[in-house]
Amino acid sequence: MIARRYLIILATFSLSVLLYVDRACISTAKEPIIAALSQTDSQWLNKEWAEKHWGWIMAAFAFGYALFQTPSGAFADRLGARRTLATVVTLWSIFTGLTAAAWNLTSMMAVRFLFGAGEAGAFPGMARVVYSWIPVNERGLVKGINFSGSRIGAAVTMPILPWMIATLGWRESFLLLMAAGFCWALGWWFWFRDEPADHSGIPPQELDFILKNRQQAGGGDQPAQPLSLGTLFGSGNLWIIMGQYFCSNFTFFFCLTWLYPYVKKTYALTAVNAGFYAMAPLLAGAAGNIFSGWLVDQLYKSGHLAISRRVPAMIGFALAALGMVLSVGQETALGAVLWLSLAVFGADMTLSPSWSLCIDIGGKNAGAVSGTMNMAGNLGAAFVGLVFPYLLIAYGPKGFFYVGAALNVLALGLWLLARPDRKIEEPA
Repeated sequence: MIARRYLIILATFSLSVLLYVDRACISTAKEPIIAALSQTDSQWLNKEWAEKHWGWIMAAFAFGYALFQTPSGAFADRLGARRTLATVVTLWSIFTGLTAAAWNLTSMMAVRFLFGAGEAGAFPGMARVVYSWIPVNERGLVKGINFSGSRIGAAVTMPILPWMIATLGWRESFLLLMAAGFCWALGWWFWFRDEPADHSGIPPQELDFILKNRQQAGGGDQPAQPLSLGTLFGSGNLWIIMGQYFCSNFTFFFCLTWLYPYVKKTYALTAVNAGFYAMAPLLAGAAGNIFSGWLVDQLYKSGHLAISRRVPAMIGFALAALGMVLSVGQETALGAVLWLSLAVFGADMTLSPSWSLCIDIGGKNAGAVSGTMNMAGNLGAAFVGLVFPYLLIAYGPKGFFYVGAALNVLALGLWLLARPDRKIEEPA
């Protein structure tokens, strides 16, 4: 029989795929959405105005996603991953569908902000699943698998969504994605249980293995005692991990939101060809997640907790900085995308150690701690959404890519200070 925890990993992997299909589809629908909005607002006919304000639509999602990370994580810690994930998937699916109803800039920004707020509890909720169900020495690979799903979801979106939008229309495509989210939420609610002991059909041997090898064996039935904001934000360890995650998201969010229109316009590609080029860095990110997760677990099994978190992340940030710099000035789309693929492979190597460290230092408050880190990361994403079109118009792509490389070097240094052995706890 397949172990129940492996089926749960498959379920969270599928959620991660869906999460990023819904998130990335706005990028591939950019041109038909602008065309539709220009029918009710003539300012969208001005290309420079449209580029800058499209950045605000991208940033609206990231701000909503970032601002609701900590409360969503605390919600997961208190109420469990079953209720949290069923709720957030339902909410974000509603706002995915409502994207089709937007008629101007203000309504589109409002819907995308609420869509981001709805998605905010997804990865903190998954962190809570990992804390309750996954033994410590398997967590790195599990986090890598979950995040690889997000990259695969975004990757398949790039070539498939342009075809689906051309066939069905962009509004109908968003409604179809809404229905897919409802199906996942319903299945999760009826099948998943927060504690392994409550899950029907789990073999006694697997239950015993999980309870003996998860971070805090026993006591799983007691709810988390929430951390005060003073304790949470008074942790220097958390500020370090927030800072490096801001830098990581700066690199990745460009590929999620701006790479498709950037390569399409810069290298005069068709919609489908641009989708295939934009797909490559995201698939590289999936590979980076799985490789890093495997490396985290191998180093952890050798008895080196701090090294198992630091080394994969530091290698990743070094590769990300190199790829960002070398992508500048490439004459072909292939050359630019190959170096950006290296950058995203590296940036995504930092995810598994980052989320594993949050579980290390957060314990039963892993949702709140990981949510706070993810909040900082997505403020970085919002910054990308806003500044990229302005930098591109003013300086070309060089300014943006050099800033991204510098942030990756800064993050590499921050990992030297991270302490996975220093838990965040309320003072006695």
